[in-house]
Amino acid sequence: MTRTRSILKSLLDGTGASRVTLREDVPGDDFFPVTEEVLRPGVTSLREERTVDLRTQPVVRELQQGRQVVQNDCRAAFADAAFQRMLETYGSLAAQIVTPIFVAGKLKAIVSVHQLDEPRVWSEQELALATWAADEVRQRL
Repeated sequence: MTRTRSILKSLLDGTGASRVTLREDVPGDDFFPVTEEVLRPGVTSLREERTVDLRTQPVVRELQQGRQVVQNDCRAAFADAAFQRMLETYGSLAAQIVTPIFVAGKLKAIVSVHQLDEPRVWSEQELALATWAADEVRQRL
Protein backbone atom coordinates (compact mmCIF):
# COMPACT_ATOMS: atom_id res chain seq x y z
CA MET A 1 0.00 0.00 0.00
CA THR A 2 1.39 3.40 -0.96
CA ARG A 3 1.83 6.06 1.72
CA THR A 4 -0.88 8.20 0.08
CA ARG A 5 -3.33 5.29 0.08
CA SER A 6 -2.45 4.61 3.71
CA ILE A 7 -3.25 8.25 4.60
CA LEU A 8 -6.62 8.01 2.84
CA LYS A 9 -7.35 4.70 4.59
CA SER A 10 -6.59 6.32 7.96
CA LEU A 11 -9.08 9.06 7.09
CA LEU A 12 -11.72 6.51 6.05
CA ASP A 13 -11.22 4.50 9.24
CA GLY A 14 -11.08 7.60 11.46
CA THR A 15 -14.37 8.97 10.15
CA GLY A 16 -16.25 5.73 9.50
CA ALA A 17 -17.31 7.27 6.17
CA SER A 18 -18.26 5.42 2.99
CA ARG A 19 -15.51 6.64 0.65
CA VAL A 20 -12.41 8.85 0.58
CA THR A 21 -11.05 10.16 -2.71
CA LEU A 22 -8.01 12.07 -3.86
CA ARG A 23 -8.45 14.19 -6.99
CA GLU A 24 -5.42 15.77 -8.61
CA ASP A 25 -4.78 18.47 -11.17
CA VAL A 26 -3.13 16.30 -13.81
CA PRO A 27 -2.30 16.98 -17.47
CA GLY A 28 -5.05 16.13 -19.94
CA ASP A 29 -8.71 16.85 -20.52
CA ASP A 30 -10.02 15.59 -17.18
CA PHE A 31 -10.55 18.28 -14.52
CA PHE A 32 -9.35 16.91 -11.17
CA PRO A 33 -9.99 13.19 -11.83
CA VAL A 34 -9.94 10.69 -8.97
CA THR A 35 -6.37 9.40 -8.82
CA GLU A 36 -6.70 7.41 -5.59
CA GLU A 37 -9.58 6.24 -3.42
CA VAL A 38 -10.48 3.92 -0.58
CA LEU A 39 -13.96 2.45 -0.24
CA ARG A 40 -16.13 0.55 2.19
CA PRO A 41 -17.37 -2.80 0.85
CA GLY A 42 -20.23 -2.33 -1.61
CA VAL A 43 -19.47 1.36 -2.30
CA THR A 44 -19.09 2.35 -5.94
CA SER A 45 -15.76 3.67 -7.18
CA LEU A 46 -15.56 7.15 -8.71
CA ARG A 47 -12.23 6.50 -10.43
CA GLU A 48 -13.78 6.12 -13.91
CA GLU A 49 -16.75 8.49 -13.41
CA ARG A 50 -16.56 11.27 -16.02
CA THR A 51 -20.15 12.55 -16.38
CA VAL A 52 -19.89 15.16 -13.62
CA ASP A 53 -18.04 18.29 -14.75
CA LEU A 54 -16.41 19.58 -11.58
CA ARG A 55 -15.87 22.97 -13.23
CA THR A 56 -19.64 23.57 -12.82
CA GLN A 57 -19.81 22.50 -9.17
CA PRO A 58 -20.28 25.09 -6.41
CA VAL A 59 -18.04 23.09 -4.07
CA VAL A 60 -15.08 23.58 -6.41
CA ARG A 61 -15.63 27.34 -6.39
CA GLU A 62 -15.38 27.25 -2.58
CA LEU A 63 -12.21 25.14 -2.73
CA GLN A 64 -10.61 27.56 -5.17
CA GLN A 65 -11.11 30.25 -2.52
CA GLY A 66 -9.10 28.11 -0.10
CA ARG A 67 -12.05 26.97 2.01
CA GLN A 68 -12.66 23.49 3.33
CA VAL A 69 -16.26 22.53 2.52
CA VAL A 70 -18.19 20.77 5.28
CA GLN A 71 -21.68 19.55 4.48
CA ASN A 72 -23.67 17.64 7.08
CA ASP A 73 -26.61 17.32 4.66
CA CYS A 74 -25.57 17.67 1.02
CA ARG A 75 -29.14 17.76 -0.27
CA ALA A 76 -29.72 21.02 1.61
CA ALA A 77 -26.32 22.56 0.75
CA PHE A 78 -26.99 23.92 -2.76
CA ALA A 79 -30.15 24.08 -4.88
CA ASP A 80 -27.94 24.12 -7.99
CA ALA A 81 -29.30 21.48 -10.44
CA ALA A 82 -25.83 20.23 -11.46
CA PHE A 83 -24.92 19.78 -7.79
CA GLN A 84 -28.10 17.81 -7.08
CA ARG A 85 -27.43 15.52 -10.08
CA MET A 86 -23.88 14.97 -8.82
CA LEU A 87 -25.21 13.75 -5.46
CA GLU A 88 -27.10 10.93 -7.17
CA THR A 89 -24.29 10.13 -9.61
CA TYR A 90 -21.91 9.76 -6.67
CA GLY A 91 -24.14 7.12 -5.07
CA SER A 92 -26.63 9.09 -2.95
CA LEU A 93 -23.95 11.34 -1.48
CA ALA A 94 -25.48 12.60 1.76
CA ALA A 95 -22.65 14.34 3.68
CA GLN A 96 -19.09 15.29 2.87
CA ILE A 97 -15.89 17.01 3.92
CA VAL A 98 -13.92 18.40 0.97
CA THR A 99 -10.45 19.79 1.66
CA PRO A 100 -8.32 21.70 -0.87
CA ILE A 101 -4.59 21.14 -1.25
CA PHE A 102 -2.63 24.13 -2.51
CA VAL A 103 0.94 24.04 -3.77
CA ALA A 104 2.67 27.32 -4.60
CA GLY A 105 -0.67 29.14 -4.35
CA LYS A 106 -2.46 26.87 -6.84
CA LEU A 107 -5.18 24.29 -6.17
CA LYS A 108 -3.35 21.02 -6.94
CA ALA A 109 -5.46 18.34 -5.26
CA ILE A 110 -8.67 17.68 -3.36
CA VAL A 111 -9.32 15.21 -0.56
CA SER A 112 -12.98 14.27 -0.17
CA VAL A 113 -14.69 12.26 2.56
CA HIS A 114 -18.10 10.95 1.46
CA GLN A 115 -20.95 9.61 3.56
CA LEU A 116 -23.58 7.92 1.41
CA ASP A 117 -27.33 7.53 2.00
CA GLU A 118 -27.86 9.40 5.30
CA PRO A 119 -26.76 12.89 6.42
CA ARG A 120 -24.48 13.12 9.43
CA VAL A 121 -22.84 15.75 11.59
CA TRP A 122 -19.07 15.78 11.24
CA SER A 123 -17.14 16.18 14.49
CA GLU A 124 -14.31 18.64 15.08
CA GLN A 125 -11.99 15.63 15.35
CA GLU A 126 -13.11 14.38 11.90
CA LEU A 127 -12.58 17.83 10.38
CA ALA A 128 -9.10 17.95 11.91
CA LEU A 129 -8.37 14.47 10.56
CA ALA A 130 -9.37 15.57 7.04
CA THR A 131 -7.09 18.62 7.36
CA TRP A 132 -4.24 16.41 8.60
CA ALA A 133 -4.72 13.98 5.68
CA ALA A 134 -4.71 16.80 3.13
CA ASP A 135 -1.52 18.21 4.63
CA GLU A 136 0.14 14.78 4.58
CA VAL A 137 -0.82 14.29 0.92
CA ARG A 138 0.40 17.82 0.06
CA GLN A 139 3.85 16.93 1.38
CA ARG A 140 3.99 14.07 -1.14
CA LEU A 141 2.99 16.09 -4.21
